[in-house]
Amino acid sequence: MHVLAAELRLPTNWLDYLILAIYFAVVLGIGFAARASVKTSLDFFLSGRSLPAWVTGLAFVAANLGATEILGMAATGAQYGVAVVHWYWVGAIPAMVFLGLVMMPFYYGSKVRSVPEFLLHRFDKPAHLLSSGLFAFASILISGVNLYALSIVVEALLGWPQWVSIVVAGFFVLAYITVGGLSSAIYNEVLQFFVILAALIPLTVLGLKRVGGWDGLTDTLTKQHGGDFLSAWGGTGIGDANPLGANWLTIVLGLGFVLSFGYWTTNFAEVQRALSAKNLSAAKRTPLIAAFPKMFIVFIVMIPGLVAAALVPRIGLEGSGLTYNDAIPLLMSELLPNGVLGIAVTGLLAAFMAGMAANVSSFNTVFTTDIWQKYVVKDREDRYYLRFGRLVTAIGVVASIGTAFLAASFSNIMGYLQTLFSFFNVPLFVVFIIGMFWKRASVKSGFYGLLAGTAAAMANYFVIYKQGVIAIPTDQGANFVSAIVGFVAGAVVMVAVTLFTAPKPEEQLAGLVYGTRSPGMEEPPAEGDDAWYRRPALLGWGAIILAAALYLPYSL
Repeated sequence: MHVLAAELRLPTNWLDYLILAIYFAVVLGIGFAARASVKTSLDFFLSGRSLPAWVTGLAFVAANLGATEILGMAATGAQYGVAVVHWYWVGAIPAMVFLGLVMMPFYYGSKVRSVPEFLLHRFDKPAHLLSSGLFAFASILISGVNLYALSIVVEALLGWPQWVSIVVAGFFVLAYITVGGLSSAIYNEVLQFFVILAALIPLTVLGLKRVGGWDGLTDTLTKQHGGDFLSAWGGTGIGDANPLGANWLTIVLGLGFVLSFGYWTTNFAEVQRALSAKNLSAAKRTPLIAAFPKMFIVFIVMIPGLVAAALVPRIGLEGSGLTYNDAIPLLMSELLPNGVLGIAVTGLLAAFMAGMAANVSSFNTVFTTDIWQKYVVKDREDRYYLRFGRLVTAIGVVASIGTAFLAASFSNIMGYLQTLFSFFNVPLFVVFIIGMFWKRASVKSGFYGLLAGTAAAMANYFVIYKQGVIAIPTDQGANFVSAIVGFVAGAVVMVAVTLFTAPKPEEQLAGLVYGTRSPGMEEPPAEGDDAWYRRPALLGWGAIILAAALYLPYSL
């Protein structure tokens, strides 16, 4: 049992459980309603490419509102302070804008069903198979993080055993994705987005009230941790000490470029939402619409973490029995009465289920279309792959239950996730970015670049950092360095291999390399999509400017 289960548990009443029951009933209802639209494998895996931009945009941000956001970012706020804003304003928004403006025309225009399938067209089968395998493996690991995070909250607050929490949540995710496919996952993610806000906003407001408002919070934390704890860039000069254990260069390059672009532009759990949009214009606007709520969500996850650090100074200290992951459950036990507790727990369940559903739905697509259909059982009727996709969904959920316990070894699950991103997303990104912008990049360079980048990132983390060859102050700092090492190694190997192997014929690169076009990339905006306020460039640059402006109060 979790260390804090007895301390945090609140007496629940019938109202709390009624709210939970209503939520689960609605989730399953949406799944069965979506079943009517699932007639082909394209319907199951990509919603038939039929959804409007506002739906895919909200689903895009909700898919990321899993354990990473709720427990992970609150834990990061409690551990590192205001520096958590970097994961949003420099570590998300620029990459989301780049995805919408630059990469979605290639993804959507080429009509691929997944991110690895793009590599098949740009490079060759070995690059495609390796990327598919790595992505499928990473999806199951990340899905397990969401289940583990959920079990922390439910065990502590409701008293359910950890294994019961994991199995119950896994069952509901399995049920609505198996029945309704991606459409069910996406419409549930839209619902979950608003349920999550309903849970976190009251917790943020009540937390601030408990510590005497923002001024009371900053005064307390300044006394406990110093002024840099409340500054985004304070102490980040090269050679300076700061809570994050990273300087401005590793933040900008490691997080802001390599990790961020690696995650947001190649993570199929996110890109899949944009690929389900009804046309190219809607696909481009999907991550741009998501960027605006994304940049403000930091406040409702960071502030609870800061409040927890102020109210319980021993959080995260060795021997205290409190890990940084306990920040949200701790506040819920301190601040929320029954009834409101039911809403909050429902919101957290929604967050974890959204994150898990995003990874499971992307896993079943990649495993079915990129591995099974391409290399194992070829040329079967569409109905066969639809049935197999449902079977793989069940396998993915069971595997996620198994990997949920791996996350227990990390006191901050955000650190665990960033480690996975540096291993799997960053090497994939370097292959994409070089292949997409350099025509000469050879067919064989994709496979060897991906292999070298993944191996180098893992070697840096497990050998150089964990064995103490080079002293890096924190896990987060090590993740930033691993990401940079993986990116550089992948790029160097791709260039070296390209010099000695043949490029792909130029006529086969149409729509796959920047500066070339395919018919799908020239699709004009649908009627209504050409309105000035819907123009992707306006949305994208508006998001960049607003994110930069949000830094000002925390940089002075």
